[in-house]
Amino acid sequence: MPFMTKNIFSKTTINAVFALLLSAPVSAQQKAYFIDGYHGGVWGHYPDWNTRFMADQLTGHPDWKINLEIEPETWAVARQKDEKAYNDFRAIFADQSVAGRRIEYVNPAYGQSYMYNISGESIIRQLAYGMETIKAHFPTAVFTTYSSEEPCFTSALPQILKSFGYKYASLKNPNTCWGGYIRAHGGELLNWVGPDGSALVTVPRYDMEALKPGSTWETIGHNNDKRFINAAFNKGIKHPVAFTLQDAGWKGGPLMGDGKGGYQPTEYKTWTDYIENAAIKNPAENWKFSQEDVLTSLVWGSQILQRIAQEVRVSENKLIKAEKIAAMAAIYKGETWPKAALDQGWTRLLLSQHHDCWIVPYNMGQGNTWADKVVNWTGIANRNADSIMSFSVHKQVMDLAGGIYAVVFNTLGIKRNEIVNVVIQLGMGRELQVLDDNDKPLLSQVLADGTSLLFKATDIPPMGFTTYRIKKQQPPVMTGAKVSTQSDGKYKIETDLYTAVIDPAKGGTIQSLIAKQLNNKEFVDNTNPRKFNELRGDFFKDGGFHSSADQPAAVAVIEKGPVQVTLQVKGAIGNNPFTQLLTFTQGQKRIDIHLKIDWRGNPGIGNPYGQTGRYEATSLQKSFYDDRDKLLALFPLNLKGQKVYKNAPFDVTESKLDNTFFNRWDSIKNNVVLNWVDVTDAGNTYGMAMLTDHTTNYAHGEDFPLGLDIAYSGIGLWGRNYTLKYPTEMNYALVPHAGKWDRAGIWTESDKFNEPLETGAILTTTTYPGTGTAPNKITHSMVGVSDTGLEVSSVTMQGKDLLVRVFNAEGNDQPKKIKIDFVADKAEIVSLNGNAKQRLTFGKGASSASSVNIAMPRFGIRTIRFTNVRTLNKARHF
Repeated sequence: MPFMTKNIFSKTTINAVFALLLSAPVSAQQKAYFIDGYHGGVWGHYPDWNTRFMADQLTGHPDWKINLEIEPETWAVARQKDEKAYNDFRAIFADQSVAGRRIEYVNPAYGQSYMYNISGESIIRQLAYGMETIKAHFPTAVFTTYSSEEPCFTSALPQILKSFGYKYASLKNPNTCWGGYIRAHGGELLNWVGPDGSALVTVPRYDMEALKPGSTWETIGHNNDKRFINAAFNKGIKHPVAFTLQDAGWKGGPLMGDGKGGYQPTEYKTWTDYIENAAIKNPAENWKFSQEDVLTSLVWGSQILQRIAQEVRVSENKLIKAEKIAAMAAIYKGETWPKAALDQGWTRLLLSQHHDCWIVPYNMGQGNTWADKVVNWTGIANRNADSIMSFSVHKQVMDLAGGIYAVVFNTLGIKRNEIVNVVIQLGMGRELQVLDDNDKPLLSQVLADGTSLLFKATDIPPMGFTTYRIKKQQPPVMTGAKVSTQSDGKYKIETDLYTAVIDPAKGGTIQSLIAKQLNNKEFVDNTNPRKFNELRGDFFKDGGFHSSADQPAAVAVIEKGPVQVTLQVKGAIGNNPFTQLLTFTQGQKRIDIHLKIDWRGNPGIGNPYGQTGRYEATSLQKSFYDDRDKLLALFPLNLKGQKVYKNAPFDVTESKLDNTFFNRWDSIKNNVVLNWVDVTDAGNTYGMAMLTDHTTNYAHGEDFPLGLDIAYSGIGLWGRNYTLKYPTEMNYALVPHAGKWDRAGIWTESDKFNEPLETGAILTTTTYPGTGTAPNKITHSMVGVSDTGLEVSSVTMQGKDLLVRVFNAEGNDQPKKIKIDFVADKAEIVSLNGNAKQRLTFGKGASSASSVNIAMPRFGIRTIRFTNVRTLNKARHF
């Protein structure tokens, strides 16, 4: 039987608790407060008449105040549709003093993202681009309190918001909880403490603010109902506040009013006015907020959501790489910073991160659904990023007079020793030898299809590039990765790091995975009935559970080494054929897996709503929550007393969950995997990380192996049928390791997965003057970090200034050295809103290169502005 969460919060129980909270009388003289306003925008819902409506309602109700979460692009359209209404609204907006403010912008995010499902850098851009756009329409706008109608929260927000100048936040989203809610905790005010220690004064979802009986989208605090307000008073909350952001297009005006059954006296407030002038002066506690306090769930595993998440991830990675390479081109070649292309790329990506794309992807009509919009938006972002990168990085090598040369670009802030894939010209043949700067051959391999050359590149400098010379001659035989077929028909793969055995009889699953340099640790638990890398799920229309291990697979060797071994596994799950490519690379910790499933029709996969498949909006039970029945890639690990760690934007959480399973709206658990989830044994002696190419969810329990969600097909939110329309295709990876995630450098491994080395851009004597002949090797490093625990999150330019943002993912709080290969007038740490925080001192290093030292806590982010940047040597080109 599938796992069923115990019904702790039944409707009867909730009603009983609710009644108990209401039992004590409360004086009618105590005042309550109400936060009203609007949510929506031109992409979601914002009728042409809405601006005029808000302006007139504010004029007609002098005591009314509103809080806005309106998509920033809306205002350009509003001005075009009704300029007089736009100007009238601006006039009311103009007074942004706390006392006079009747309109407060509480969420300026460009695309109203959920935040927890995108990269930390994307969150920063959501707010930065949104604020810039809003200020263009409302120059006096201030951003003081963050709030959202949807569960648009993540654990790292306190640090990010404070750096943008925010003072306060609210963690309530009481009237739109379809996608989840924040854990109820605390009373009137608390300090929301993020992973880096940043604290933000916050109005929480009160610990007595229960989920509303008979609803699967509200808490009891969505209006100023007398029962809710009295219950808050009875719990010692002296100044209770109710909250709703109405959908733009609702015609009711002030939501709380006389004759509507609400508690009186209640006063309208903006969030900042409430916190500064009504609430208690000092927060009652510090809440060390965990990512698992963000209780959210979407229709994970559904193909439409999976493809959206993949498209967003691709664009995130491309734009970050494009910015870094464009910065190198600006410094080393004097190229113009491509601001317009990057701005367009980022704003389209930010719209692709809109919460409506993820929760209602089918909405908006045939051919113009949110999912269709994401394809268009990310397509623009990708084309812009590719154009910027191809300007400096040509993905081919060329035969020059002095030999064949290729440049390898590294967009991470650390030195890398990795396998490089260079696209070669047709007709170059297979006899190609790659040489290091001492003319010694490197381990290399031409792929079977003759299109690419792989070689082991060493000492690729941080945030820079290096060149390699290639000769047209037979490379020497070198020891490396290899594969053999055993007498029992199984395939044995050997690299310097691993010995793996693949069993065709069991669907091409991995029978054994031994890490040679980790005391020959066996990572596969062969006592578990599930197989390692097995694909298994409940095909409820086709006889129940089916597994890839139920029938033999055809295994073929695609690449046989010495750089890389790739096996192709062709099998079936029931009658649905799949193809896997398993790739083991010499010297690489990461084991890469590419999966494609060609569906036969549209099978139902997961936990159905009984035999009728009926969906009821008010039913607490949601079948698409139940991950045990979805198609999962399973990894039974030979690790005792397993612990789970998972990353989030600018954060890593050690899970406190006994298991990840739930099937009710009132029992949501955070089982989201952003980039990776890591399972270790009880003592953190050994572990294995699973990396994914898109935000999704994972499965794990004491008696259930680590699993990655591959597919769900069935009824989802609002009764929509989430179908399998296309082949399912994805990439994931495994990283066996010793030690805890930080000691093992798992965040860095994920960075390498997301930002692979870029190759091409031929270097000749004409583009590198003064050398006479083409040199064996040219190396430059624009920015580098001294500690592998630091991530260079982004590199951008503003005029002649270079902004370098770093994130302390794995390191301690001791000062870290940032090395630079350029000249700047000064260096200073700046906040995300551009304010200078600390002047840094330059220190000299080797070859006249400079450096700066910065200190930050674990999970801290810092932005360094280098003013008036120019190259050390104008002859440096790529």
